[in-house]
Amino acid sequence: MIPIDDSPIVRDGKSLILAMDHGLEHGPVDFKEVPEKLDPSTVFETATHDAVTCMAVQKGIAEGYYPSYEDDVNLLLKVNGTSNLWMGEYDSAVNCSVDYAAEIGADAVGFTLYGGSNHEVEMAEEFRDVQEDARKHDLPVVMWSYPRGQGLKNDTKPDVISYATRLGLELGADIAKVKYPGSKDAMAHAVQCAGDMNVVMSGGSKTSDHEFLSTVEAAVDAGAKGLAVGRNIWQREDPTRILDALELVIYEEETADAALEATE
Repeated sequence: MIPIDDSPIVRDGKSLILAMDHGLEHGPVDFKEVPEKLDPSTVFETATHDAVTCMAVQKGIAEGYYPSYEDDVNLLLKVNGTSNLWMGEYDSAVNCSVDYAAEIGADAVGFTLYGGSNHEVEMAEEFRDVQEDARKHDLPVVMWSYPRGQGLKNDTKPDVISYATRLGLELGADIAKVKYPGSKDAMAHAVQCAGDMNVVMSGGSKTSDHEFLSTVEAAVDAGAKGLAVGRNIWQREDPTRILDALELVIYEEETADAALEATE
């Protein structure tokens, strides 16, 4: 495996992953206020911004749209996913092989692991196969490390998020995407638990520019290596402005206030 810092999905040691796996995971509801974004090409256009290190999509979107953007966008292909119609204990179907991801030009693969689910054992075994196959292709593996299940009442508690980053490290991920645990100190502990593995913060639901950028600033100050975000970018009226600001906060380590002022 090539060092993660030499991967196309990393810039200056950090990553900004633009996610658009929401059509499968959440369904059309995420596009209700921005119906034009139902067309994946609109988000691929956004992903050509210099701040974006890769775009995360499912197999069908990659097949249909990535060929038009392969010169300008790095591809992170999610190899598992589950619809919001599924009502059982948290699980995620493996719907793409690593070999096929490599064949269609992926620069990295992504895998969701629900630690704490009744299906955790099977998911960890599936991740083993994905991780080892990815090593054969020199593809980085990004784990969506989301502890969820019947026994978990709060999936953003500091100790849960620290466990989430540790799961990524222990199972061989190169980057773990986790939710923000509520404070910079808690995020710093989660990063510490990750050892030498990169940690990126999940962007979550759309919030105000200042609230969003302030949380990203705190995460970066705590040692996070960037962000994996969808709705907080492509649900906005002006995605370019928020990406300009994120470029300053993530790569230049500017404050949220300074970034907003610079992009007015």
